[in-house]
Amino acid sequence: MVSAPFFPAEKALFSWLGTKGALMRKPKTITLLSAVVLAVTSASPVFAQSSSSPDPADAGKTIFKRANCFGCHKWHGNGGGGYGGDALSLRRTELTREQIVETVACGRPGTGMPYFARGSYDTTKCFEMNRQDVGDRIPPEGGVLLRPGDIDAVADYVLVNIKGKGEPNYEQCVSFFGSSSRVCDIYKAGPMSSSRSPQSGESSK
Repeated sequence: MVSAPFFPAEKALFSWLGTKGALMRKPKTITLLSAVVLAVTSASPVFAQSSSSPDPADAGKTIFKRANCFGCHKWHGNGGGGYGGDALSLRRTELTREQIVETVACGRPGTGMPYFARGSYDTTKCFEMNRQDVGDRIPPEGGVLLRPGDIDAVADYVLVNIKGKGEPNYEQCVSFFGSSSRVCDIYKAGPMSSSRSPQSGESSK
């Protein structure tokens, strides 16, 4: 009969207590050993699942900053004037997740909303159009090209933290800029209109 493989913790304990044959003659020792091994393997990060699960949208916030989405949409997503023109509000958008992903990947033809996926309108059609089809309405290329996973993360961030969240408030601002930033002090008195809120170009110190 083939013996079951031993985990490293089991091998170490067998070595310390004696040979496998000696242990077989000590049932109480085996019971105690099994309990110890179970405790060790359960506490080990390899076998125990972490009790805290990271927010899947956190990665999206990092991409939202790195791709300078807040240059036009602002940190709160309400949009307004920016490098790409009058950006639409992500808080009031009715786009689905799939539509947000497509818009980030392909931009919006005829507007300043750039595309961020490599090969858009070239190796990959966007809105059923290639570069020849879209012509001079092709959107600009984003300053940072994103991988599909990055685009998915941005879409998740918008859905979880921006879409349908009402007027920006202090907690949301601190979540974006960090608690050490003074840019969010303006929200301490309560929610305010995004037209009076700090813009992306303001210092966060």
